[in-house]
Amino acid sequence: MSNYVPSNQARHLRACMVCSIVQLQSRFVRDGCPNCESFLDLANHPDAVQECTSQVYEGLITLAEPGSSWVAKWQRLDQYVPGVYAVKVVGMLPEEILQQLEDAGVRYVPRDGSAQDDDA
Repeated sequence: MSNYVPSNQARHLRACMVCSIVQLQSRFVRDGCPNCESFLDLANHPDAVQECTSQVYEGLITLAEPGSSWVAKWQRLDQYVPGVYAVKVVGMLPEEILQQLEDAGVRYVPRDGSAQDDDA
């Protein structure tokens, strides 16, 4: 499936608040998030797409081989699928989604730059 987005569709792009992948809103609703679907369950749930993705993001990174990219490692994207990712994603996940992530054993690091980097 192509990731090409015509320029007149750019206003419909959203970024996942967990992994920061950028896709059309309709693709999130149809297919879910390719990295987070197992615990976010976005496919066929437009309300969940609205809660877990954001139209407000900064910068774009295109990753063809995330596993071998230093940029992917630096942005904590090296375990994700190839695609287009936002550098920063503005927004806050609802408390119940944060609890779902914790229950699924997912370590959530906000993509808006507010978290301190404890890996350094």
